[in-house]
Amino acid sequence: MEKKYAVLVVDMLNDFVTGALKCDRGLAIVPKTKELLAGCREKGVPVIFCNDAHLKDIDHELKFWGDHALAGTKGAEVIPELDLCDKDYVVPKRRYSGFFMTDLHLLLQELGINTVIMTGLHAHMCVRHTSADAYQYGYDIVVAKDATDSFTEEDYNYGIKYLKETYGAEISDVDTILATI
Repeated sequence: MEKKYAVLVVDMLNDFVTGALKCDRGLAIVPKTKELLAGCREKGVPVIFCNDAHLKDIDHELKFWGDHALAGTKGAEVIPELDLCDKDYVVPKRRYSGFFMTDLHLLLQELGINTVIMTGLHAHMCVRHTSADAYQYGYDIVVAKDATDSFTEEDYNYGIKYLKETYGAEISDVDTILATI
């Protein structure tokens, strides 16, 4: 079967990169993420942002992490460096996974996608949980290792290892991915 790709950009939001849950390592992946998105857009590969958009005083996740990426706030917006454009899709989420109680699976089905390219924050949490559900729905998973990160190198390495060993994710760099698609 021919591979039909989409890029899932997980939580590359103001609050995760520079705000309430700032991750300096998130800043480091911006150039490669930007390169991946530009190359995919040029090749007609859909770009889908899976963004936290929490409801204040309601969402379960806020009890653990505190207020962050509240729906309708600047903190819940995609970082400007990634040039969110009209052709991109945005799927708001209220839990770690981009699939949980969202229409991500429906969107991917309607686009005819069978392989997701995972990017964003955090390899051991939201990227991991989104990948878990992608796997359960039968999608092949490619992880852009230089466009994905976590709070610490230990968390990143754990997340990448888990994705490879548990879901058979292909771990690759942006240059190789762009040459493949």
